Amino acid sequence: MMLTAISYDPVIIRYDQILSDAECDHLIDLAMPTLARSHVLNRSTGGNDVSEIRTSEGAYFPRGHTEIIATIERRIANTILLPIDRAEPFQVMRYRVGGRYDAHHDFFDPADPGSAVHLAAGGQRIATMILYLNTPEAGGTTDFPGLGLSVRPERGSALYFEYSGQGGRSDARLRHAGMPVLSGEKWIATKWFRERVYP
Repeated sequence: MMLTAISYDPVIIRYDQILSDAECDHLIDLAMPTLARSHVLNRSTGGNDVSEIRTSEGAYFPRGHTEIIATIERRIANTILLPIDRAEPFQVMRYRVGGRYDAHHDFFDPADPGSAVHLAAGGQRIATMILYLNTPEAGGTTDFPGLGLSVRPERGSALYFEYSGQGGRSDARLRHAGMPVLSGEKWIATKWFRERVYP
């Protein structure tokens, strides 16, 4: 595994070869039969809505769902030095041609009424790790528009970023987007980490 610090402030790190081909295939094969249209958080109600700002399909898998997932989770925890019991379930997603996720924050805005129910379970999100399970033929980069950064997905690599700032404030500079896939498909698996143990 190789580490590249893309940014120190805010913290954005790329890890190459963090997953094997077999591990990538395992997550894709596991998700394929249960893929369903991805949702976004309704900021008013706290529910989940289908929205055109996110046009992927996804499947969720709890911590330790398979032996391979448990192995990957231990590796992630040892790499980023955050306990895996603070992690949400794996979300595995497929983006087809044209699939995208418009610019957004992963943390919950405390000012939104819909955030309360999510903040009550493990507290605020503090970090994200995106695992790239394949290399799209074209497009599908992860872009940070406010920072002028663009990261190309490559099979087996991962992108990690932290957005917990001083006084518990979340860093708005970590607004990011999954850019449209121009050719082929894009497969990712995402882990979000919380302040406290996540049920």
